[in-house]
Amino acid sequence: MPTAKRRSFSKAEKLRILAAADACMAPGDIGALLRREGIYSSHLATWRKQRQRAGEARLVEGKRGPKVNPAAAQDRLVLQLQTEVERLRNKLAKADLIIDVQKKLSILLGVSTSDTTGGPK
Repeated sequence: MPTAKRRSFSKAEKLRILAAADACMAPGDIGALLRREGIYSSHLATWRKQRQRAGEARLVEGKRGPKVNPAAAQDRLVLQLQTEVERLRNKLAKADLIIDVQKKLSILLGVSTSDTTGGPK
């Protein structure tokens, strides 16, 4: 025995049906439209509320599941950037230490460098 499947309507179908329902003027036209499309009046009511609440963008099928929290995404980005800054600071400290050791070694060996005076070039 086949199982029933729930119908889903695309954005284009919803907009087409709503436009046809809005164009109905004579008594009984909406009932004929509902029978022809195989939908209930509650579908029209729900779709109209959705259209009114958030415009036509609300009718777009959204992905199921938890919604993205912009504040949490921003917090993750801040944490990532802070981690990167700390890593770069450590790298800079190591580079400064290596440069200082090279300067001291060049002084001990008597090799002249342009930066050993400590003043601007």
